[in-house]
Amino acid sequence: MVRLKQRLENAKKTLSTLQELGTKYDTKVQRDATIQRFEYTFEAIWKAAKQYLNDIEGLDMGSPKAVIRACFQVGVLNQAQTQLALSMTDDRNMTTHLYNEPLAETIYAKIKDYQTLLSDWLTVLETRSTTD
Repeated sequence: MVRLKQRLENAKKTLSTLQELGTKYDTKVQRDATIQRFEYTFEAIWKAAKQYLNDIEGLDMGSPKAVIRACFQVGVLNQAQTQLALSMTDDRNMTTHLYNEPLAETIYAKIKDYQTLLSDWLTVLETRSTTD
């Protein structure tokens, strides 16, 4: 449970760095910084979810998509959130191609929705980890 608490705190901190950038950019550097923060926020939250599933639900999942599907199965995510999270995972995997301007713009355009999802996902994990 100590590790879960650490992961949740780390996820909360990374999410706040993403949120502080807002949803509009003036330069490509700001856009790319937002995408970079999205990357590490996604990593922190899916790993917190993995730890939650292990510690609270007794499930051991190894990949982001497996964690997302398991979160749906245990009621952490609803169906719409699960579908968005699976798409988010695909986009996260594509962020290594930021030199591709159209792709960078496409991913950036989705970050506002992803940020909301990440925040909601983290809130449920925090709530359920303190009540279970």
